[in-house]
Parts: sequence; structure tokens; C-alpha cells
Amino acid sequence: MANHGSNGSSDDLTFPLEIPPAKIRFTKLFIGGEFVDSVSGKTFETIDPRTGETIARVSEGDKEDIDLAVGAARRAFDHGPWPRLPGAARAKIMHKFADLIDQHIEELATLDTLNAGKLFSWGKAVDIPSVANTLRYFAGAADKIHGQVLKMSRELHAYTLLEPIGVVGLIIPWNFPSTMFFVKVSPALAAGCTMVVKPAEQTPLSALFYAHLAKEAGIPDGVINVVSGYGPTAGAALTSHMNVDKVSFTGSTEVGRKVMQAAAASNLKTVSLELGGKSPLLIFDDADIDQAADLALLGVMHNKGEVCVAGSRVLVQEAIYDEFVKTLVEKAKEWVVGDPFHPNSRVGPQVDKKQYEKVMSYIEHGKREGATLLTGGKPAAKKGYYIEPTVFTDVTDDMMIVKDEIFGPVMVLMKFKTMEDGIRAANNTRYGLAAGIVTKSLDTANTVSRSIRAGVIWINCYFAFDNDCPFGGYKSSGFGRDEGMVGLQKYLQVKSVVTPLYNSPWQ
Repeated sequence: MANHGSNGSSDDLTFPLEIPPAKIRFTKLFIGGEFVDSVSGKTFETIDPRTGETIARVSEGDKEDIDLAVGAARRAFDHGPWPRLPGAARAKIMHKFADLIDQHIEELATLDTLNAGKLFSWGKAVDIPSVANTLRYFAGAADKIHGQVLKMSRELHAYTLLEPIGVVGLIIPWNFPSTMFFVKVSPALAAGCTMVVKPAEQTPLSALFYAHLAKEAGIPDGVINVVSGYGPTAGAALTSHMNVDKVSFTGSTEVGRKVMQAAAASNLKTVSLELGGKSPLLIFDDADIDQAADLALLGVMHNKGEVCVAGSRVLVQEAIYDEFVKTLVEKAKEWVVGDPFHPNSRVGPQVDKKQYEKVMSYIEHGKREGATLLTGGKPAAKKGYYIEPTVFTDVTDDMMIVKDEIFGPVMVLMKFKTMEDGIRAANNTRYGLAAGIVTKSLDTANTVSRSIRAGVIWINCYFAFDNDCPFGGYKSSGFGRDEGMVGLQKYLQVKSVVTPLYNSPWQ
């Protein structure tokens, strides 16, 4: 393992001699209820970021495979039972799906660790149990979808229906492959939609396993289809498909723009986007410094910084800045870089070589632009895609490391004087996904939370997600919300039904 006394570079990074058994059972596309080879017969390598070595070869879906998957989803929607089942019947099947996930927690957590470098202990304890609960949450809503009776101004009787929007394309990011699969699949199932899921090419393995469990749970053929492949081919075919009624995409702002363009140029399908972020964490001078330092490190080092809401801009009120920096440096040593299967590791490898090189490039940019490297900044191993937790100080607003989403374990530290200065600095970004506030003052918390243009504000906490709490962005962080009942609504259409009233004793 890495040196547990510091977060410095380690040349003796070793791997556990034993890891949970990880036979890769599903590597083909899942279309119409069956695992099938791609039309072209092509496959691609999926890589273990701990070593850079190949885990397995996975079928490479392309436009022809997307056509087949969309066709299966369209038949299942237009003629199949799923949209026509009572909500309670859909819920029962969704609960069975969740129970099956609970029975395979270790195997699923293993797949996400092997494929994405995620901490195995976290996957077992949090990620995989949470996705089962996401299914259960939306299963509870499946029989409560209803419209309203309207009070018309004339002699008319009117009401609204909430109907499933149809065939949906769900494009999943690589940083939380299981979590984001079910953040999108669960409400779509509850609404009665059918779907084509395109997992990230870096992390297809758990998505294919979930397809198997869906069939085992009794979800009808064609309701869930999973096509692994690349964004410019499979992803582009899905977003531009004339028979897809909606696309939900989580990923970069740059690709989000392409998704919107494809939707507009095809059939004007509805789109929801959860995109990039450069989230601020504001620490006020009345904050508990130990708590603030812990939250700051959690906010950007968790999941090796591969989090869209990472609190990568830490803004500290100047009266406590020096003491905070001293505390932060000491606590950063606790963030041990190492093999994600090892129970002592807190930071695993970046997801692949491309992301590793991107993060290292930003670190070099920071040095060249004159920022002070407080800690970290180097590769953490000779093998695999490990990077030391990195903190920069003495940064300016025009630096790339301050403006751009890095998506790695890189924090920039900045000072502010007054509350107004802090709010101004927090909003000085093209993004608006999340923000954190650390203060003991309710007045400060209320004022700042209402002043920051971001979709979720965490006060004296960070990453406080919940199935009932809507999540999404402002500005270039996208639009639409996941989670909560708001997350269900985007998979539903509102239909108004009106009939005349004749000789009614009242209107």
C-alpha cells in the first residue's frame, strides 16, 4: 500500500493478494430480453484502472445495435404489458429487482471497483445498497401517478392524465455507474416507460449485470435494453434516433450541447442534462475549523475527485485562513491513496489513462500559471492511474485550475473578506451544480444559500444526497432534476381531457 503516513508519492503501492471472485459473466449487449453480440461483431477492451490491464472484452454497440434496441423498446411500449400494468404491479416487480440487487451486493461492488476504481468498502456499504433503495423509493410512487380534475371557467368537465413519455434513452456516466443507472432507470420504470441504456464505455460491466437481474425479476422483454459502446457512435445514434421520445444524459457540458443539438435536429425529443460543475465550499470565520477541513477534503477527494458536485473551489474567510490551511494539510495525510480493494484506502485510481493524464495536465497548468502547490501534485504509483490528493493556494480567477472542471483530487484554496465577497466569488463560474456553506450563523446560512446560483446547497455537510431530494444544475451545469418526485415527472406527459357539460346543476 501507499505510505499511510502521508499522501506523498509511493513507489511501493501493492495490491491485496486476494480480492472477491470476479468472474465477468455478462459482456454482450442486452436487447429485447436477450444477451446478443453486436451486429458488427466488434468488441472493445474494458480496463482495470488499478493496473491498466484488460478485464474483459465487451460487445461494441453501434448505430445498427441502437436501432435494434430502440425497436425492442418501442414494441414493448406500444404493444407490451409494462406501460399498461397497474402501478402496484410495476411496483411489485421493481421491489423484486431491488431484492435481487441486495442478494448480489458483493459481486456488483466488485465490478464497479474493477471497472471504475471505486472503493470496494464504500460500494458494499453504500453505493449498491443505495441503488436498491432508489428502486424501492420509486416503486412506492408507481401507484400514485395521477392527474387532476380541473375547475373550468365554462360548462366543461376537464381533467389531466399523466402518461409515460414513451421510449427513453438513458446515457450513464462512468464515475457512479451503479448509482446513476438507477437514478435514471428507477423513475422511468415507475412511470411505465421503456428504455435503452447506454453506459459509459469505461464502465459497462455492472450495467450489463443489472440487465440480467431485471429479466430475472420479471421485467418484460424490451423494457430495459443495454447497449455498451462509444459516445460518438452508440451515444450519438441514441440521441438522434427518431423513435426515442426523451433523452436523459449525465456527463460533460461539451457533450451535453451535442445531445441538445441531436435532439433538436431529429424529432425534438425532450432532453434533461446533468452536466459539469466547479462547486464552491464557503467557510466562514465562525466555522469549526476541524469540521470545515474534513468537509473540504471530503468534498473534493471522495471518489478520487470524480464527482460532478466536487467542492473543488474552497473559499475561506481571511480571519481563519492560515489556521485552516495548517489543519487541512495535516488532515490531508489521512487520505491514503491505494488499491480500492484495500480497506485502508481512501483514494483509488482515476478511471482510465485519459482521465489520469487530463488531471496531471491540469496540475502542471496550475504550476505554470503560478499557483502554489501546498500538497500532492504527483503520481502516487508507478502502475495504475493513481494521483496524490492535491491542494493549490495563491490562485487567481483566471487560472485554468480555478475555472475548469478537473474531475480529479485537486482543490484550489482562495480567501475572501466579507460575505458579499464570498458570494461574488462563489457565483464567479459558468457552472451552478452545487455549493457548500460552513458556518454557525443561521442568518449567514440563509442569506448565502439564497444568493448562490446552484441547484443544491449543503449547509455544514457535503454530499448529503437522498432519494427524496431533487438534484440538478443552474447555468452550464444543465437543466432538469433527478431524484425526488420531480425526477419522476420528466418521464411523464400531461394530457388534458375535456368534455362538454349539458344542463349541469353547477359548474
